[in-house]
Amino acid sequence: QVQLVESGGGLVQSGGSLRLSCAASGSTFSTNAMGWYRQAPGKQRELVARISRGGSTEYAGSVKGRFTISRDNAKNTVYLQMSSLKPEDTAIYYCNAGVVQNLGVYDAWGQGTQVTVSS
Repeated sequence: QVQLVESGGGLVQSGGSLRLSCAASGSTFSTNAMGWYRQAPGKQRELVARISRGGSTEYAGSVKGRFTISRDNAKNTVYLQMSSLKPEDTAIYYCNAGVVQNLGVYDAWGQGTQVTVSS
C-alpha cells in the first residue's frame, strides 16, 4: 500500500501564508490525480484543490485566487501554497491520491495536518 505523508501545517495569523506538502511512498506505483481536502469541526470533508497528472487544476470557489496546487511527478509529491489565509480556512487538511499499483487503482489518504488561522 502507498503511504501519503503530509507536512507544513501549523498556526498562522489571518493574512499569512503556509505551504503544505504531501509525499507518496511505496513500491512500484504511480499516481493519477492528487489533491487536498479539508475538514473543519462539525463540517463535512470538502475538496480544496485537485491536480491531474498532466497539471490541470481545480479549486473550490472559496480558495480560488488564494491557494495554488502543484505537483512534482518525479517525487510523487503534491503541494498546496496557501496565501491570504482566513480564520475560516482553519481545518485539518488531508492529502489524497489516485494510486495505480499492481494493476489496481485505489484512493490513498494521508493522516491529515492541522491548519489554524487566528484572527
